[in-house]
This record gives sequence, C-alpha cells and structure tokens, in this order.
Amino acid sequence: MANEGEGQKGENRCPECGGVLVRDYKHAELICSKCGLVVDESIADLGAETRSFDSEAWLKKTRTGSPMTYTKPHKGLTTEIDKYDRDIRGGTVSKEARKRMYRMRKWQRRINVSSSVEKDIIPALNEISRELSELGLPTSMKEDAAIMYRKICNKGLVRGRSIEAIIAAITYILCRGRNIPRTLGEIADVSGIDPKDVGKTYRYVARHLKLKVPPTTPVDYLPKFAHKVGLPNYVIDKAVEIINDAKNLGLTSGRAPAGVAAAVLYIAADVYNMQKTQKEIADAAGVTEVTVRNRHRELEEKMDLYKYKKEVMEEAREKGKGSGF
Repeated sequence: MANEGEGQKGENRCPECGGVLVRDYKHAELICSKCGLVVDESIADLGAETRSFDSEAWLKKTRTGSPMTYTKPHKGLTTEIDKYDRDIRGGTVSKEARKRMYRMRKWQRRINVSSSVEKDIIPALNEISRELSELGLPTSMKEDAAIMYRKICNKGLVRGRSIEAIIAAITYILCRGRNIPRTLGEIADVSGIDPKDVGKTYRYVARHLKLKVPPTTPVDYLPKFAHKVGLPNYVIDKAVEIINDAKNLGLTSGRAPAGVAAAVLYIAADVYNMQKTQKEIADAAGVTEVTVRNRHRELEEKMDLYKYKKEVMEEAREKGKGSGF
C-alpha cells in the first residue's frame, strides 16, 4: 500500500469497500487505502519533477509536453521526425532504415500541409516571425498575430490579397492596440508593400473582423522620435505641452500623427535652442521634410510659439541659468 507521502487522494471511491483511492506514482497504481485493491496499474504522473525550487523550474520540468501554440502548424500538436538518421543510442542505422525514415519524413510533411488553409499558414507564420523581429516588437505579439491570421483565413479574407499585406495589416492593428509607436510607413518598408496597400488592407481586415482599433496620437510617437535624434526628456515634456495646446485649438485633427509629432518636436527643440534641422527630425519620423515644414507653418500661423521660448527663458532666469538663452 502506498504511503500518504507517495500518493495523492482522489475523489473516486473503491468499487469494493467504498474506501478512498490513492494514487501511487512510484508504482503507477491507483489503489484503495482501506482494502488495498489495485483499481488501475498504469496511471501516468502528469505533475512536475520534485526538485523544483521556483515556479520557472517547475514549469520547465513538467512532463505533460509542450503547450499548445497558434504559432505552429496544427497548433504544435503534431509529431515531428528529426532529420538525423540515428538510433536511440546515437549510432548509425542501416540503409533500409534510412530509406524508411526518409519516407516517414516525406509523408509527415505532406500530412502537415494537407489542406489549402494549412499551406497558407506555414509561410504566414514565417512572415510573422520575420516581420516582428525586424521591427523589434515583443515576442508575445507573435501569438496574437497568429490567432488573428487564423481568424482571417477561416473567414476567407485572404483570398485575392498577398500574405505580406495581410501580415502587415495585422502588425499595424496590434501595434495600435498595444500603443506601440510604429508608423504605417515603417511596417510597409519591412513588409515590402506600398503603404497605401497596407492601409487599405488594414481597413478591410478591421471592418470584417469588427475590430475597434484605438487611434494613435502624436504624443505616442514623441519618445521614439526624440530618442532617434538625441533629444532629452525635458524637450519631450515641452512637446507634449505644445501638442495638448494645439489639440485644444483643433489643429491636430485630420493630420497624420507622425507628421504632427515631428513638427512639434522640431518646435520644442528650437525652444531650447537645440540645433536640429527639419530634415533630421523628418528622417527620424519617417515622413518627408515637406510634411514637417507644412505642419510647422500651420502651427506657427495659429499659435504663439514664442510664448514657449519665453516660458523657458523665465524658468531659466529664476534658476540662475538663463545665460544659454
């Protein structure tokens, strides 16, 4: 009979005496703690290894197999035959055995792509991994992107559109949902797709999946653009202040957020007498220099931009550091 420490009490009762059943993982038996009847003698231990000192080690040592994931064909629940023609001891196998293993691998590949949907999913998953890696996006987005792509396939929305355009649209949707500053132009460059096609596909996918994608604001792009041109945090704070004032005046509506952010960042840098050209900031924002110039002109015509420089000068004078202005 198993000890209390070796087994775990189950909810079922013994069919003979009604006693409590105990799982004896050491002998792989399910036995009655009262009469000793062996109810089952082939139970599997689905728990983790005993020598686990933290939650991470416990998860790594579980013996239930890899978790289901949407980033693999068949959600990872399939058999894989490796490419090495070796036996269990690592030794070479006979010529006949190598032929059998070759045929097994060939049929395994054919089974994995038995349907048209699965044929589309395999290159799509590779494209998702490549695109997220080049954009420097978190790996947790890969699972969300794979789930969304499967939904699009099930609804038949891929038909007539390239996989690259669909993946670019998914990436843009997820970035906006997570408030990650990635412009449509950046994603289009990585995908090799025209930005207009990415935008058109994004609207098509969002409409058919009934997704409510939160709008991006110029403030979302400021830290990224400022980091690229080497501007400090206090310049970002001043740029946020200018954007909020412009928003209250209705000057940001109907304008591309990246263009407004670039123009305001140029204004904030000028407030602190930091020599940054419009071209530098335009290149960092992924917009044209003309866009920065036009947004800057609009803000300059309808706002008193000198007041921000005046405020900075007064603050510096109060701190005794006004010589630089």
